[in-house]
Amino acid sequence: MSQRNPRTSPRPHTTAAGTPCPCGRPESYGDCCGRLHSGTASASTAEQLMRSRFSAFAVGDRDYLLRSWHPRTRPAGLDLDARTRWVRLEVLSTGEGTPFHNEGTVAFRAVYREDGREDELVEHSRFLRHEGAWVYLDALPE
Repeated sequence: MSQRNPRTSPRPHTTAAGTPCPCGRPESYGDCCGRLHSGTASASTAEQLMRSRFSAFAVGDRDYLLRSWHPRTRPAGLDLDARTRWVRLEVLSTGEGTPFHNEGTVAFRAVYREDGREDELVEHSRFLRHEGAWVYLDALPE
């Protein structure tokens, strides 16, 4: 997921062990994306990385977002808008990006609320392996 409209600091992480994972999987945050955010696990697929990045936006984990961004396209810094609440993720399609690939794509719809209105970000993202780990490279043009 690319950076969207940075303005202010994010809200604090919501990392309670039993909290549902923002990525939409049935596991708790601690058993799902929280493991990737903390560094105790790494993404085995491009889709898993994309889901963990959505969750990082949802919980305001700026450091994980920067760590999981390819150095060629990574911004120097990242400011997350505290008014934006990422509420739902829908994976539309995936291309390659399995444990046996070095490249992959994920198309998704991310729903967010801002200033009392709900909107969505639709993106077709490209992921690469960098030094053995999946990282976000960029969004494909529409």
